[in-house]
Amino acid sequence: MLLVRDIRLPLAAGEQEAVAAALKKTGLPRHGIKNTGIAKLSVDARHGRPSLVYTVALELADEGAERSFERFAPYVSIAAPAAFTVHNGTRPLAHSPVVCGFGPAGLFAALLLARQGFRPIVLERGPAMEQRAQAVERFNAAGLLDENANIQFGEGGAGTFSDGKLTTRINDPLCAFVTRTLLAHGAPRDIAYKQKPHIGTDALRDVIVSIRREVEALGGKVLFNTPLTGLRVRDGRLAAVCTPQGELPCGALLLAPGHSARDTFEMLDGAGFTLQAKPFSVGFRAEHLQRRIEESLYHDAAGHPALPRGEYQLSQHVGGRCVYTFCMCPGGSVVAAASETGRAVTNGMSLHARDGENANAAVVVSVNEADFGGDARRAIAFQRELETKAYAAGGGGYAAPAENVRSFLEGAGTLHTGVVKPTYPRGVTACDLGSLLPGELTGALRAGLSAFERKLRGYTAPEAVLTGLETRTSSPVRLPRDENGESTDVRGVWPCGEGPGYAGGIMSAAVDGLRAAARVAQNFSPAP
Repeated sequence: MLLVRDIRLPLAAGEQEAVAAALKKTGLPRHGIKNTGIAKLSVDARHGRPSLVYTVALELADEGAERSFERFAPYVSIAAPAAFTVHNGTRPLAHSPVVCGFGPAGLFAALLLARQGFRPIVLERGPAMEQRAQAVERFNAAGLLDENANIQFGEGGAGTFSDGKLTTRINDPLCAFVTRTLLAHGAPRDIAYKQKPHIGTDALRDVIVSIRREVEALGGKVLFNTPLTGLRVRDGRLAAVCTPQGELPCGALLLAPGHSARDTFEMLDGAGFTLQAKPFSVGFRAEHLQRRIEESLYHDAAGHPALPRGEYQLSQHVGGRCVYTFCMCPGGSVVAAASETGRAVTNGMSLHARDGENANAAVVVSVNEADFGGDARRAIAFQRELETKAYAAGGGGYAAPAENVRSFLEGAGTLHTGVVKPTYPRGVTACDLGSLLPGELTGALRAGLSAFERKLRGYTAPEAVLTGLETRTSSPVRLPRDENGESTDVRGVWPCGEGPGYAGGIMSAAVDGLRAAARVAQNFSPAP
């Protein structure tokens, strides 16, 4: 297959015109093409006149003729799906491997193990999707928090109640495997070619359930409402995992608990695992009218039906820290993401249509291991302290503290909600957000927001709203592992995904889970 890049067309053009332009650029006749498709579609909104930028995929009728087009590089390249073949090892595994956590890492680890014949057992502390969604709705409506069934915990992990973003900085061939799997289980077709693919919270739920059913059909078991409560270790090697229902003999544990499993981290610390502090970020959610964002991005073309919902990604170095936007959700809402009683947390999500009035994104500032003396326990305590402050500032009931952006820059602690109506479901309370954070972090966030205004007009508009606090951007801990992905503390344990500190987002977590599962499969043969 050939990939023909940098085909720039006006907004009125479509796929047919893009394919015609690709044929012209390569000199290929239409009868020489077996199939065509759009591999990537993005928007160039620079200079005030947006245009569409396509990458077109051309599958040649004459297989093997692709090499003759290498002379067109860099605008034409050859693409071949990366092979991903796993050969099981020969060491017999006495018991089924156990997967702890059913977020992206655990989900894809379990899927690969099931396809390789290992019949994995999954421990998920939260409930299945339907019951989880009901628990989230109950919390949003009445403030009744279930610490094991919420935005963070349950089937699909924290990514389920997000934008379903698949963007990632990793350049791993297994990303294509993840995408193909999601498509096979009902994800929207456009994730195959969009520059910034997203599934949407509504569509993602059905995809996750479909993958789980494949795991079960292949002999795997998913034990919902079943947390990992301990490990039994013999001579430095895992012998069994502990749950409230009893012990399970286990010689291979894929540990994918997610970034909010603080009690699991405490258990691992007590069991002799090394917990290292790692960088993460804290801040709040910024909400603007979606149409104002698009006016700033697309100028006079804002509102054109060919343009996608406007997205942004902003960053600014302030001293030794970075202030940046994270998890931007066009047409989305701010969600109540608490998982511990008496602590308030925000996050963002959007549905596949992204048709809400507001845009929201985390605006956060980096902290690192030096801020906590390299102590992961202090890093977790810092998160908890901020969340406790946010709960108190909101006035209880999991309401969130909020103020206008301009107010935050001035330290005024005021909130006016006429134009931009906050979407946080538990309600918001006016607060001086700067008082909830250490002074250095508050100062950096103010400097960063001021710089954002120079990069995206209207970002600090008086009506824009900040809702706090955002503390779960990534895991504050890392569990060391060797070059084969196995724990350096307890043999037979493979830490993977975002919780143990090796991923950041759905795609990278899924890939890391696949890598861990492949290493287990390559080391062992399935239990009889």
